[in-house]
Amino acid sequence: MKWFRLFQVLKVRDKIIVSLFVATGLGALLFWLGAFYMVSTVPVPKAGGEYIEGIVAQPRYINPILSQTSEADADLVELIYSGLFGYDGEGHLVNRLASDYTVSEDNKTYTVHLKQGVKFHDGEALTSGDVVYTIQSIQNPAYKSPLRGNWQSVEVSAPDEYTVSFSLQKPYFGFLENLTVGILPKHIWQDISPENVFLADYNLAPIGSGPYSFVATEKDSSGNILSYELHAWKDYFEGSPYITKVILRFYPDESSLIDAYKRKEVIGIESVTPHNLEKLQEQKSTRVYSLHIPRIFAVFFNITKSVPLAHDEVRLALQYATDRRKLIDTVLLGKGEPVYSGLAPFMTGYTDLSEQSSFDVEKANALLDEHGWTRGEDGIRSKQGTVLEINLTVPDWAELALTADLLKEEWQAVGVRVNVNILPPADLQQNVIRPREYEALLFGEAAMLDSDPFSFWHSSQKRDPGLNVALFDNKEMDDILTSLREELNLDKQKEQYKTFQEILQKENPAVFLYTQDYLYVMNSTVKGMNVQNIDIAHSRLSTLKDWYINTKRVKK
Repeated sequence: MKWFRLFQVLKVRDKIIVSLFVATGLGALLFWLGAFYMVSTVPVPKAGGEYIEGIVAQPRYINPILSQTSEADADLVELIYSGLFGYDGEGHLVNRLASDYTVSEDNKTYTVHLKQGVKFHDGEALTSGDVVYTIQSIQNPAYKSPLRGNWQSVEVSAPDEYTVSFSLQKPYFGFLENLTVGILPKHIWQDISPENVFLADYNLAPIGSGPYSFVATEKDSSGNILSYELHAWKDYFEGSPYITKVILRFYPDESSLIDAYKRKEVIGIESVTPHNLEKLQEQKSTRVYSLHIPRIFAVFFNITKSVPLAHDEVRLALQYATDRRKLIDTVLLGKGEPVYSGLAPFMTGYTDLSEQSSFDVEKANALLDEHGWTRGEDGIRSKQGTVLEINLTVPDWAELALTADLLKEEWQAVGVRVNVNILPPADLQQNVIRPREYEALLFGEAAMLDSDPFSFWHSSQKRDPGLNVALFDNKEMDDILTSLREELNLDKQKEQYKTFQEILQKENPAVFLYTQDYLYVMNSTVKGMNVQNIDIAHSRLSTLKDWYINTKRVKK
């Protein structure tokens, strides 16, 4: 009270000075209290928020045994279903529904123990019966599952309610990868006949055991699905996700998706091509994640259709004449890595063989000169009446079409005439790749981080539906690939991977070019995204449970 009376008797000028001192003191006190609070606390994730991602696709079958043909389906399955195993941010296998597992001495029997207390989104318990039902449905040809080939030589049984046994005819080092498939609820699907499975409502209103549960869809007047709304599953066995609502929106093409991002209709984009990045980075809040994905692009040679390509020196000269770094800088704007053999640098078992195939035009010319390929007046080489001419077939994708044009320029510089034939992907697959009607094919391999090269390079896979598009036939390679599949010792695997790459380097059945980064875009308000390596696009969502938007501060 005395201080108040004293203040009243002060002159106006003095009152102003005193008020300023008091305000300054209070401001300083508040500042230091705030500073102390910030120093003594840390931000941590807090439940809440909404993540909206755009995808160029339309969902059809949100069903783990049918979802491999649509990116939208696979993304939704990743969030709604759980497998026995899943992937962490570095692309390594981690337990999901499995609590632990053992492998028999002969490496043929895998015994997996399930976590107890896991529930489907309708509240029913998940047990070994659901696992057996899912695998047997994949094995049943009536379901037409694209995963069936992985399970044809496997017997599955359930010794008890929380144990599943898998018996293989032969050991296979990549078997655990198969156990990432989402598990179906038997109590829902067992009464739906295989003939009706594609018509079942549960394909579009799915019930799984994953971190997010289906809530609603939005459709346009034509019945096209515009979006899916998912909510965090509070009873998820690994803990409820931080982000409480996830919405996936679907668009007809990348341009429409980019426009939607600019309108803030979505805050994430499933992937974007390098040439469109600049349009997105105009917004300061945009963050781009460059993920490693084992997609290897190469020119595969079919020497049964081309006399020049049957010559070893021609295939080797094409290796030397290929400037991979220029391709990456021009086609991918630097968003990729060069590849010189059957594995990319971030894949298991990779051996650096770049020196043997480095860009060297002088070597290419000298090699062709040495073997009697002489230049004509037009600069194109020939040998004993055979013109050094190659027909290069390419799918109608912008990046690959540009790649083909650059290869044509580089290879013609050493005397090789190149004719580029660009075809629609469907036409290419049906009329060219399946019957193997091409001389050289610019195409990609969708491999795995822990790669099994068998389907791409074993001689048994030369004909459709095999993936050996180089029609490579080498006894030593066949033995290595067969042995690799059955080898679980990591040191021995490493040696076999090395031999595999050295054989390709020696025989040159293809000119390997590059692996393209997977460019994942989202607003910087989304935090916690730690994925670096993915086997397949939908794995980018494998840790979404741990992402967050909202935060709170707690004491250190």
